[in-house]
Amino acid sequence: MNPIHKLLHAAAGLLLLAAAGCDLERHEGKIFEPERPIAGSVIGQAGTDVVRQDGSAVPSGLVTVSSASGPLTLWPFTGTDLAGHASDPVNLLFTGDADPVRLRDALLSLDGDRTAFGFPPAYPFDARWSDAIGDAQATYTESGGWSGSVIQLQLGVYQPVRVHLRLFRTRSNWTVGAVHFEVMIPGTADHQVVSWELAEKVVLADLLRSGLVDPAHPFDTSDPINPAPGFRTIPSVIYNQLPPELIGAIGGPAAPVNEDVPIASDGRATIVHLVGHAEPATGEKTQSFTLQYQQVIPKPICSDGPADWILVTGPVRFTGTHRSGADGSFSYESSLSGRLMAQPVDLSANPPKPVGDPYPVQIDDRQTGALDATTEALSARVVRLAQEKGGSEFKRSELRVNSRGTKQYLENTHCQ
Repeated sequence: MNPIHKLLHAAAGLLLLAAAGCDLERHEGKIFEPERPIAGSVIGQAGTDVVRQDGSAVPSGLVTVSSASGPLTLWPFTGTDLAGHASDPVNLLFTGDADPVRLRDALLSLDGDRTAFGFPPAYPFDARWSDAIGDAQATYTESGGWSGSVIQLQLGVYQPVRVHLRLFRTRSNWTVGAVHFEVMIPGTADHQVVSWELAEKVVLADLLRSGLVDPAHPFDTSDPINPAPGFRTIPSVIYNQLPPELIGAIGGPAAPVNEDVPIASDGRATIVHLVGHAEPATGEKTQSFTLQYQQVIPKPICSDGPADWILVTGPVRFTGTHRSGADGSFSYESSLSGRLMAQPVDLSANPPKPVGDPYPVQIDDRQTGALDATTEALSARVVRLAQEKGGSEFKRSELRVNSRGTKQYLENTHCQ
């Protein structure tokens, strides 16, 4: 059986997996993201680490690709700050009539029948595209400088699996895209990327069936622009819980494995040549949902070392509103909030043994974004506040990317 068709059973398996839950020995989340050193940080008073970036830095490793629309010099990654720390690889490039709003129109106009391209009539491959809630990211091009992920789209819904696409405007005849296939991590509100290549094939198939690609020159493949044969990894403890059908679909080694598994990537981007555009997808849509945290994770801020772990429990609420007009404008606002409890645990015990007093943790994230014919603006704020017995610890960050001027990333982390 074709590995893609085996996903008929994989989605059901992931639903059961998410319902059952598990204790992870290692976890790298998005809502609770482990600390990482950032160039340019300054130690302030009272244990406060301050990071300031003004968007003037040009990331290293720029590459140039070419098409009939001309050349594009870009950083072939996306990141959550403005200093060139790579998060996802750029694996899609769009040329011609390729503004992010028009790409959104094209994808939203399609039905869920992808069987002609070998995809099964099963979730998420029989779903329609919709606007997504996800982390704000930025990328860099020589023509446009830093730009933000104002438009995010998903095939499927936030859980249990989805294809997640981010689009970036470049102030040229190019739009940059980064897409991945991801699964929910049991007991969390976070995702784990499991494939770049499968998601790339889905987007290409949909644009081919949209009727908007150039029939004389539909698409190309770039030279290698980012790492191959893999970029980032799937932690072994997560990989070993994936259904065999999904492992087959992403071309991974048979489970169980003892080491983290690289997420396969050929290092190349698909270049899609677009002509014409779909009818504007006008109107307003709102989504809201709540996910429950019940998982042991490394302490994400102010950690005392690799043995510092906590059990996080409680609900996380997601909301998002997306608006688009007949004039090609687009705007959105989204939020993520929760009042959770964190319990320090001894991970050497089986099951992990509670140690110390539990304490409340506040999550409060906000995003806004807008695009019109000439301007782009993205603003994203992330807050993590832990009210421990000896005092409060927090991490606050803010990303702003505005085509008319402001480009900045600020981060404050305060530890006791």
